Amino acid sequence: MQKIAFSPPRIDKAIIDSVVSALESGWITTGPKTKALERAIVEMTDSKTCLCVNSATAGMELMLRWFGVGEGDEVIVPSFTYCSTANVVVHCGAKPVMVDVNPDDLCIDINEVSSKVNARTKAIIGVDLAGLPANTEALMTLVKQKADLFTPNGEVQRELGRMLLMTDAAHSLGAQYKGLAASKFSDVSVYSFHAVKNLTTAEGGAININLPDTIDADQVYKYLNTMSLHGQSKDALEKFGKGSWEYDVIDAGYKCNLPDVLSAIGLVEIGRYESDTLVKRKALFNRYLEQLAKENRIELPFMEDQERIGSYHLCLIRLKNAERKHRDTIIDKLSERGISTNVHYKPLPLLSAYSNRGYRIEDYPVSAQLFNSIISLPLFYNLSMEQVDYVCSNLKEVLDEVFG
Repeated sequence: MQKIAFSPPRIDKAIIDSVVSALESGWITTGPKTKALERAIVEMTDSKTCLCVNSATAGMELMLRWFGVGEGDEVIVPSFTYCSTANVVVHCGAKPVMVDVNPDDLCIDINEVSSKVNARTKAIIGVDLAGLPANTEALMTLVKQKADLFTPNGEVQRELGRMLLMTDAAHSLGAQYKGLAASKFSDVSVYSFHAVKNLTTAEGGAININLPDTIDADQVYKYLNTMSLHGQSKDALEKFGKGSWEYDVIDAGYKCNLPDVLSAIGLVEIGRYESDTLVKRKALFNRYLEQLAKENRIELPFMEDQERIGSYHLCLIRLKNAERKHRDTIIDKLSERGISTNVHYKPLPLLSAYSNRGYRIEDYPVSAQLFNSIISLPLFYNLSMEQVDYVCSNLKEVLDEVFG
């Protein structure tokens, strides 16, 4: 019996040497390697600026706070996403307004978004689930069409003059929309570099800024950089050198900077990301599709259409005509055969943190059905084609056992 993990990180000699180099440099906190990683992300995504932080969650919260989201405000989020998408709204004192997702691409339902916008709505957070971009162009059109409903609070909101469109792009670094980096169609996209992501720094994330030209991107970067380190007017790199120790604290900031020892991993990863990592993940994903093409008891995912090319982060299959007990049994039986799987995601209304706030899964029928049927198959760089075949052959056998 083979043992196949779900998504272990790629740790090779290039990664190890880069981390050792950072350790031997004596500079392990935020410094030149983190700044170099920011520049590399800007170059890859053709964005205006980028700030690396210690998680995508921290990045999303920083952006909402920069925009002045607070008590009495609402932020629209999909009901089918990881809890962090909504948690950051709660952290800011605002209310997450949940909408269901599309049954085909599992991204936020724009028609439902439109029905939820009102004078309290300050932002929309779309999610690129599994790495497939949400229809951000249509979301931006909606944001602009609803600008007359927007009631600004504070200078930043008045300057933008409409809702903020932010993409939870935790899964979608490298994804494309209409031939461009998908992030170019949102005001801000926030990536995750967690251990299971396509590009990892062990823990980490990045805020990718593409705000209108009327807003100074460099000033936004400076604010975010300052607030990511306790509101300190100089970061560690700026304080380095003769007579540079003096600093001020301009506001009660946070502590979510990304250190160089982690950025050392990211610099290796981004150097081979588009030419190697994405190519391999696409090949593995397509192998799943080939091996399972004739399996009529499951619905296969897609990662490309006429406008979008995803990042091949997850391979999400859906069981047809299945109940949750069937899904759970299949996961258990695959585990007995050495195959680790996962579920992305348990809908927000099923989590105690949100059911206790009054959200009901019955109001989100697509999300409810998805949770009963969805399984994430193993997908990671070092997975072999033979291991994909092993997963698929065992999956077919387990489907026979469960459904006959």
